[in-house]
Amino acid sequence: MTLDWTHFTPWSALAGGLLIGLATALLLLFNGRIAGISGIIGSLLPKPPKGDSAWRLAFAGGLLAAPLLYSLFAALPASQVDAGWGTLVIAGLLVGFGTRLGSGCTSGHGVCGLSRLSPRSLVATLTFMALGFTTVFVTRHLFPGVLA
Repeated sequence: MTLDWTHFTPWSALAGGLLIGLATALLLLFNGRIAGISGIIGSLLPKPPKGDSAWRLAFAGGLLAAPLLYSLFAALPASQVDAGWGTLVIAGLLVGFGTRLGSGCTSGHGVCGLSRLSPRSLVATLTFMALGFTTVFVTRHLFPGVLA
């Protein structure tokens, strides 16, 4: 994947972070739920709990609708994914496995858990980051082109 660094601004990153924080706080305040994406989506897939799926569907719908709504007001930035479909499927499965193994994802641990000063979330987030850095180093410098 290629990022367009020419359009990056600290202000847009700050605004995005504030919106994520606000949405997370509002979900916790009004619904008593943590905004862990993997948990929200994962509980919808096998068989949603009775009476608990409406807010989860609305949350998932918002994740899908937000870029469409944004595109009504501004052009979406160009994106390019340099990996093949096989690599993307394997990567998605590994992420899903990792979120189950780590009892949560980056949004649950990194955003919600760290803001609650959870030691478990700190360890999980540091582990996510360390493994992410290691994966990038290995795939870009030790085995370039193997996963393309």
